[in-house]
Amino acid sequence: MPTTADDNPITWQLRQVMAAAGMFQTTDLIEPLREQGVQLSREQIYRLVSKTPERLNVEVLAALCRILDCTPNDLIEVAPAASCGNRRAAGEPRSAGPAIGALRPIPAKLHRLTD
Repeated sequence: MPTTADDNPITWQLRQVMAAAGMFQTTDLIEPLREQGVQLSREQIYRLVSKTPERLNVEVLAALCRILDCTPNDLIEVAPAASCGNRRAAGEPRSAGPAIGALRPIPAKLHRLTD
C-alpha cells in the first residue's frame, strides 16, 4: 500500500540539498554520479531527485554525500517517533499491561519421557 505524504515518517531532501549546492536540474547529477562510479539512467536520477525512494543503495547514498558535501542526515529527515502511527503519543495513557520492570521470567518445567 503506498504511503501518502501525511503518513510518511521520512522526508527526502535531495532537491533542497542540490539547490543549496547550485544544482537545479536533475541532469546535473549524471556526470558527478558517473565520476563516483554510479551508473544511473536519466529516468532513475529524475525519480531519485523528485520522489522519496523506497529503497536506497548505500553506494548511491555515499556518492550523493560526497558530491554534495553533506551527510545522510542532510538528505534524510526522519519524523520524531511520537508522530509515527504505531507509537504512543506524549500524554497518552499506557496500556493496561504490567510495566517491563514488573515482568519476571517463568521457570521452565522439564518433563522426561519415560520408556
